[in-house]
Amino acid sequence: MTKILMVATNVDQIGDQKTGLWLSEFVEPATEWTHEGFEVTGASIKGGRIPIDPNSYSNELPRVWDGVMEPIHDTIKLSEVNPEEYDAIFFCGGHGAMVDFPNSPEIEALLDHFKQNNKLIGAICHGPAAFIGNKDVNDISFIKGIKITGYSNEEEQATGLADAMPFLLEDELKEAGASYESGGVEADQVVVDQNFITGQNPQSTHRIAEVFKEHLSS
Repeated sequence: MTKILMVATNVDQIGDQKTGLWLSEFVEPATEWTHEGFEVTGASIKGGRIPIDPNSYSNELPRVWDGVMEPIHDTIKLSEVNPEEYDAIFFCGGHGAMVDFPNSPEIEALLDHFKQNNKLIGAICHGPAAFIGNKDVNDISFIKGIKITGYSNEEEQATGLADAMPFLLEDELKEAGASYESGGVEADQVVVDQNFITGQNPQSTHRIAEVFKEHLSS
């Protein structure tokens, strides 16, 4: 069975702003992949229950999501993950990821395994924050020379939260050596390069799930 490790943030607050996982960026891919017969495991740096950004949550959840949220109710700690057991890794978004994904030894170790073994590495929206400050054994950015997307400066400014962020994701992805590509504000933008598959924003979530599935099924 194809196994995917889905990594979410543990951070529930930035300044006076409630934050966490942007729910659809976990649930939409997880729904697509479990229906395909893939096994999804929820993980995070600290483990445990994942905080959900209140702006992404509604009590009127789609029926198709029933039961799919279970993996984020009690996630495994990244330090306890055996990457050999997984075929792909996917970093979910939400503003919380801007805090605990960068400069993470646990994420760095996993990225090294997945890149060295040419396994799929995916990230959506703020999820590419996982590539910031995390380097391979040669002290080189994992995304140096890689075409990539993620939440754009323009989109961040539109949220009104840019000043509360520790950095602007687009700027830092470029600084890390990536070739950043934006499709415009709220564009359905997915970029594939080598074993990296990235999506720009929540509007790109369904398509990245489809593209990821196609690559894993081929």
